[in-house]
Amino acid sequence: MIRKKGSFILCGAFLFVTWNAVLVLLLWGRPPSSQQGDGVSEKAEEPTDGLMKDMFGILDAFANELDKQRKILLQIQTYQSVWGPVNNERPKVDVPRQPVIPILVIACNRVTVKRCLDKLLQHRPSAELYPIIVSQDCGHAETAAVIGSYGNQVTHLKQPDLSDVAVRPEHKKFQGYYKISRHYHWALNQVFKTLSHTSVIVVEDDLEVAPDFFEYFRALLPLLQSDPTLWCVSAWNDNGRDGFIDPAKTDLLYRTDFFPGLGWMLRKELWEELEPKWPAAFWDDWMRQPEQRHNRACVRPEISRTLTFGRQGVSLGQFFDKYLRDIKLNAEFVPFTKMDLNYLKEESYKDIFQKEVYNAPLVKYEEVKQGQLKGSGPFRLEYSSKDSFKMLAKNLGIMDDLKSGVPRAGYRGVVSFFYRGRRIYLAPPPGWTQYDPSWS
Repeated sequence: MIRKKGSFILCGAFLFVTWNAVLVLLLWGRPPSSQQGDGVSEKAEEPTDGLMKDMFGILDAFANELDKQRKILLQIQTYQSVWGPVNNERPKVDVPRQPVIPILVIACNRVTVKRCLDKLLQHRPSAELYPIIVSQDCGHAETAAVIGSYGNQVTHLKQPDLSDVAVRPEHKKFQGYYKISRHYHWALNQVFKTLSHTSVIVVEDDLEVAPDFFEYFRALLPLLQSDPTLWCVSAWNDNGRDGFIDPAKTDLLYRTDFFPGLGWMLRKELWEELEPKWPAAFWDDWMRQPEQRHNRACVRPEISRTLTFGRQGVSLGQFFDKYLRDIKLNAEFVPFTKMDLNYLKEESYKDIFQKEVYNAPLVKYEEVKQGQLKGSGPFRLEYSSKDSFKMLAKNLGIMDDLKSGVPRAGYRGVVSFFYRGRRIYLAPPPGWTQYDPSWS
């Protein structure tokens, strides 16, 4: 359309110039004019004077027309630079390409994988940007049929090695954990080595995702790429039950030293680091060891973007009834990609977070438990040992276990949660420097 307009104006300009040239020639050839008064004859002008006067008039008119044509041609030249070329060449436009972030669904023998896949497909904004890869272990035919029913909406991979893993006799009861670790190793190799993706979001077949699940991870990928002190992004808050979160803070995000899992994103570079030493079993607790973590953190939300509905599994429902069943799933879409999330970078986040924690009034356990706090908060509740942490956490209803000395959802020893409508920081004394791995 733009090229047609450019051609039309060029033709118009050509006709305009030609028409005015014809007019100039006609004026040049007309006879000298004579003037008459009110019926009274005046003395005729000299032929030479009249011709010279006409000549100068024609030259003035011609000069004016040339100036107009020059201005018109300059305008056409300006518009042409905006429209682009008028020939058949298409102008080259550099359109930034968004990275593809696949979703890896780890499946085995749960036909309820349908609930997981239905929610992923319901909330997925783009099939091209978020391909769904389902990797199935176990060889369970009914589960395979459910996955196959989605056709080309998902890619169905099948773990080829279904044999038992050779383990020590005392670890026979943990055979399931060995198979899970072997499956993760195979599936992540498929994503990064066979399919050549550069990042992936890992979910298990018993997770339901929030409406802004994809938005959340899309927004945080650049931060994960640019901040070497981060090694994952998780959709999960271990203490994200109703009553322990601020429902008004749907956009609140934290750094955490605890690896949360349960819907998490990693990059290819991290897998290349971990893959050669991947453990035979208990991969998630292995990830929480200082030898793997190297003081790196993950990002996690105040309100979880995943919800687990799988009570039955190799863990036999550990923590499910007491903690996991009541995790609140975020229902409000937060436009994270339109927000500046650079505050989560370590150099700025650490100082701001510690100031907020240690400037908060120090309170006693009884004041917190009995709802006797005055003011809107936040408040700081202090622990000084492993036992005091476990006692306070258990009595207040948050998760009290530690892995390699790191409390669940903790950052620099601090666990942030809501209690009776106020923000509480369960924190070590000022001057904390490092975790004690013996606190496990």
